[in-house]
Amino acid sequence: MKMNSLILSLIFLFGSSSYGQSLEINGYVRSYLGVLTNETNDYSINQNTLDLKLKRTDDNVSFFANPFLYQTPNQDVSLGLREAYMDVYFNNMDLRIGKQQIIWGKADGMFITDIVSPKDLGEFLLRDFDEIRTGITSLKANYYLGDNTLEMVWIPTFTPTIMPDETSIWSRIPEFPLPITIDESQKEITGRLENSEGFIKFSGMSSLLDYEIMAGIMWDDDPTLHITPIVTVDNPIPSGLMLSPIHHQLTLAGGSFSSELGGVILRGEGAYYMGKQFSALNPNQMDLPTSLLEKDYAHYLIGTDFSIGTTRFSTQFIQRAILDYDDLIVQEELDNTMTFLANRTFLQETLTLQLFGYVGLNNEDALIRPSLTYDLADGFEILAGANIFVKNEESETAGLFGHYDENDMVYVKVKYSF
Repeated sequence: MKMNSLILSLIFLFGSSSYGQSLEINGYVRSYLGVLTNETNDYSINQNTLDLKLKRTDDNVSFFANPFLYQTPNQDVSLGLREAYMDVYFNNMDLRIGKQQIIWGKADGMFITDIVSPKDLGEFLLRDFDEIRTGITSLKANYYLGDNTLEMVWIPTFTPTIMPDETSIWSRIPEFPLPITIDESQKEITGRLENSEGFIKFSGMSSLLDYEIMAGIMWDDDPTLHITPIVTVDNPIPSGLMLSPIHHQLTLAGGSFSSELGGVILRGEGAYYMGKQFSALNPNQMDLPTSLLEKDYAHYLIGTDFSIGTTRFSTQFIQRAILDYDDLIVQEELDNTMTFLANRTFLQETLTLQLFGYVGLNNEDALIRPSLTYDLADGFEILAGANIFVKNEESETAGLFGHYDENDMVYVKVKYSF
């Protein structure tokens, strides 16, 4: 309640007429309705959104806030503050202090070096990406060296990925042959200096190449499940499993690039992660992943963007490779994914047809997302689309996208931006 009152006060204060001459106000109002196409025809989402962006600039300082409101019928209104920060400008350096989204890398729809801001996966990967990324309280400094930029980020307190509620259609608790008990007592990371996170990035730009080089020390945003059999002295046969989600520290280094040649854009991005904990089978209990193995892994992609006539295309190949692989690890040594995008406008760019998709090559599963957007008037648009999950029935595992095979849906969004 205190947070809700604070956000409402912020909206009222900066929306008042006394600030009208110096305050920029924009945002959008959106109604969003989705229906599952399975036999239930349940609503996958029924939501109204108010998203405000407030900005005020005075000489060498500025302030920005992004409060938002989600309203779902028969539920409490959800108020949040995606960003709220101050900018201080110097001759060759800028400082940004407060809650902010930090976006790195060149990938579309993937998170490789774009890992500074944690994610909100409450609706899997279906939200707009400015809603998937969550703001973090941090200090960011940009130092400018001609066309190059050195960016440093310090995050005093760790913020994890927001996972779907256990009752959500997007929940993905692993299936086990025994009853499970979840213990979250070790999930929190104590707020202290030694637990803070730090990142650094150097960005260069020339007529032929844009590139970024980055490194960081961080906590894994996605917790590792520590699985412990529940046994008694009298009966060594497990009667259940204790699942304890725990975050572990990671070190990483990576970079990205993009270059244009003859109207074709070539993009690449990669990162090397050190100290990742992977679930592994216990040699004494081969049917249960009750062990952990620490391994390094590499995550990288190559992509291209090009146009044929008035149609824009984009495609990416992404691979995650576990180094020094052990056959006991539950995940595969190589995980391969592709994305594709086709986008075309009609009727003097008032009508946009788009097809975007993820394809999991290991399990031959996919998420296909066709959509049609019509700009009815200035700032007013109607978007209709579908989310189609494809599962390979012959595969031993469903895969990331095939797991949601029952969650196919159609949806419509009505949005007014101002």
